[in-house]
Amino acid sequence: MRYSRQNKILDIISTHQVDTQERLAELLKENGFSVTQATVSRDIRELQLLKTLTSDGKYKYVANSFNVQNSVDRFAKIFRETIQSVSDSGNIIVIKTLSGCANAAAETIDSMSLPNILGSIAGDNTIFLVVNEPQNVASLVSRFKEMLRYPL
Repeated sequence: MRYSRQNKILDIISTHQVDTQERLAELLKENGFSVTQATVSRDIRELQLLKTLTSDGKYKYVANSFNVQNSVDRFAKIFRETIQSVSDSGNIIVIKTLSGCANAAAETIDSMSLPNILGSIAGDNTIFLVVNEPQNVASLVSRFKEMLRYPL
């Protein structure tokens, strides 16, 4: 639940001008997440969100783009903790995740810029990866399974 809520927070702050924790809590509630101010505060800290001044003179929360290594580490942890299975068929890899975690896991894969992956589609708990050639699927599946055992 925490990962899907934090993923939704990142989505919300990228599409709304959120200037307070209270407003963020309201938007989370509108999206089906029952949260307290303490939970929102903890999520903001864990996500390392920043408040920045907008062109119209107001403040809003934004993701910290300066701390790339923490983002990579965080995505790797999310990947390891949420993936349930990796399988393939033809030139498609299907990755099953915990409910609400596919987007975060797909972001991990996308951020790795792996060769031979043409694109990804993430739903709530499933990721489809299209691989350029069927002969490249096995090495990618092995890499994903290895990621589940060991950190990036």
